[in-house]
Amino acid sequence: MNAAGRLIAYGAAIAVTFGGAFVAAGAVVPDRVVERWSAQAADTSYDDPDHGGGADTQPEAAPQKGVSMSSQGYVLSEVSAPQSAEQAGELAYTITGPDGSPVTEYQEAHEKEMHLIVVRTDGTQYRHVHPELDPSTGSWSLPWQWEEAGTYKIYADFAPTGDGEDTLTLSRTVDVAGELTPVTDRLLSAKDEVDGFEVTLDGELTAGTSSDLTLSVTQDGAPVTTLEPYLGAFGHLVALREGDMEYLHVHAEGEDPAAGETSGPEISFMAEAPTAGRYYLYLDFQIDGEVHTAQFIVEAEQGTENESADAHPDGH
Repeated sequence: MNAAGRLIAYGAAIAVTFGGAFVAAGAVVPDRVVERWSAQAADTSYDDPDHGGGADTQPEAAPQKGVSMSSQGYVLSEVSAPQSAEQAGELAYTITGPDGSPVTEYQEAHEKEMHLIVVRTDGTQYRHVHPELDPSTGSWSLPWQWEEAGTYKIYADFAPTGDGEDTLTLSRTVDVAGELTPVTDRLLSAKDEVDGFEVTLDGELTAGTSSDLTLSVTQDGAPVTTLEPYLGAFGHLVALREGDMEYLHVHAEGEDPAAGETSGPEISFMAEAPTAGRYYLYLDFQIDGEVHTAQFIVEAEQGTENESADAHPDGH
């Protein structure tokens, strides 16, 4: 059995053992996610002489982002933060490098050396912020207060100096004490209203291939053409998979905007969904110097072999 197959089977075994939805560190995983894990495990084909399997027919899985606290020798430390929603304080962490020492130098990626994504594991309470680095200690920090209790995923998205252009996304979970009412069955939605703006998502996520997504911003029914550059583009899109909250690879299409340039109403992205399932999408866009965040929930369908071949004609 390949590594991906073993992980899927292990996750399915846990789901079967506990039955239906289960709770881990205060996070509720919906029944449909457990059912999907079980179905994926049942469909996994692998080479195991003890079970009479043939050649492994599963493709090598792409590296997962945002599901581990370590990658390529870099480690995200435990996150220090207020323990309850009633407390105000500081959120802080460090990144250690392959030599075990705190990293104190980073490349800029999307105009920042560190992007911190914080979201509760039910997909709510999303924040995208940029902490400050203390170069003497390697500690990243910012003032912090939780709005609600629950289990949160903390994503540190960064590019180490000297490691090429690739960014790393490491994650930890933080439990916040207090009375919790988890949102366990949010509806699919391709439209959102935020701060007087209406944002519509066009395009379909298809597992195993790149998907074209277009976000359109209007106000009172009129197209908005005053979108300003934000983090090196006219919009920044984060996508997370329901269940394990894997961080998807998403990038804006088109040329980088020049300073002072405006655009709209459409923003285009390419997104790669690794599996079929439900995904949370968050669009940050800026108008008149203020950043707004629109949120969506979409379902990715399984792609066909022809779709994958069309998207990757070289076989990769």
